[in-house]
Amino acid sequence: MSDLDRFRAETREWLEANCPAEMRHPIRSEADLCWGGRNWAFQSDAQKRWLEVMADRGWTVPEWPKDYGGGGLTPVEGRVLKQEMARIGARSPLTSFGISMLGPALLKFGTEEQKRHYLPQIARGEIRWCQGYSEPGAGSDLAGLQTKAEDKGDHWLVNGQKVWTSYADKADWIFCLVRTSSESKQGGISFLLFDMLTPGVSTKPILLISGSSPFCETFFDDVKVPKGQIVGEVNRGWDVAKYLLGHEREMIAGMGLGSGIGTGGTSNTLGGWLTPADPMLRADIAAFDVDALAFAAMSERFAAMWKAGEAHPASPSMMKYAGTELNKQRMELVIAAGGSDALEWDSERSNNGKAPRDWLRSKGNSIEGGTSEIQLNIVAKHILGLPGA
Repeated sequence: MSDLDRFRAETREWLEANCPAEMRHPIRSEADLCWGGRNWAFQSDAQKRWLEVMADRGWTVPEWPKDYGGGGLTPVEGRVLKQEMARIGARSPLTSFGISMLGPALLKFGTEEQKRHYLPQIARGEIRWCQGYSEPGAGSDLAGLQTKAEDKGDHWLVNGQKVWTSYADKADWIFCLVRTSSESKQGGISFLLFDMLTPGVSTKPILLISGSSPFCETFFDDVKVPKGQIVGEVNRGWDVAKYLLGHEREMIAGMGLGSGIGTGGTSNTLGGWLTPADPMLRADIAAFDVDALAFAAMSERFAAMWKAGEAHPASPSMMKYAGTELNKQRMELVIAAGGSDALEWDSERSNNGKAPRDWLRSKGNSIEGGTSEIQLNIVAKHILGLPGA
C-alpha cells in the first residue's frame, strides 16, 4: 500500500468515526453554514462538535502549516480529504473569509507575529472577518479608493466609507484598504486589520431585490488602529490587495461548481435531480451538466497550479467569469424547470421563495469580486494579448 493509499484509508476511517450524522446532509440554505466568530450561535451540538474535531486536527485549513493551526497536508493529500468528505456528504466545518481570502494573504505577506496571532484563530473559527474594499466612488476602479489613514505616531486614524461590505454587521474584524499617501494612486494604499468594535466603526445593511442581503455600508469616523496591524509595507498594500483578489475570485468561481445552496444537493450537475418532461429543457440540462463537469476539472487543475505558483496571474479573472456565468445558467435552468411553482415568492412550500430569490441573487455574481466586464478586459489583455481600447 502506498503512502497516499494509507492516508486515504486512515482519513476515511477517521471521518466515518468523527463526522456527526447530522453533518452528512446537503446544505439547504445559508442557515446551515457555520461562520464562527465571537458572536456565533451554533445551530446544533453536531455543528459545534464537527467544527471542534476538524479544527483540532487542523482540517478546517488542511493545507496550512501546522504552526498556524493547519493540517500540514500536501495538495494531493488535501484533494484526497475533499474526496473522502464528498464521499460521505460531509459539510464543510467552517465557512470563513478568513480562510478563503485573508489567510492566504497573511501567509504570504504577514509578519511571523501576525501569522501566529491571527491564523490559528481563523482556523478555529474564533474570528469572523469582513472585507473593506469597494467604496461609493471606487468599485471597478478600486485603486481610486479614498478612505484615509493618517499616521498619528503610535496609531493610524481612519476616516471614510466602504460599501458592499459582506456581513459587516456580523463580522468581528475587517481587513481594509486605506489610503496612506496621495502621491501615487496604487502606490499610496495600505492594508489594515482592525476590530469592528473599535469606536468610530458603524454599519448599515443594504437590502437587495431578492429580499435579503449580506451587504452593508460601513463607516469609519476617527477610528484608531494600532500601527502593528498593517499587513505588508506602508503604501504597498496594493500588492496584498491584488493577491487577495485572486483568492476572492477563486472563491466566487467556486459557485460555478455548485454547492448545496445552488443545486439543492451536493452534485455539481443538475441532471441528477431535475427531470422535467420537456425534452428541450432536458437537453439544456444535459448540456449544462457537461459544462459543469468540464468546469470542475478545470477548477481542480487551476487550484493545483495556483497553489504551486504556476498559474497565469490573470487566471483568477478567467475562472471568476466562467464560474459566474455557470452559476447564473444553473439558476436560469432551476427557474425554467420549476415552471410557475418556481415563481412562488413567500410560502412554506417554496421554502420562502428560495428559487426566485437565489435566481435574483445570482445576478450579483456579475458584479462582486470585480465586474464581468472588467474580468473580460483582463483576460483579453493579459491572456489573449489583445490590444487595449
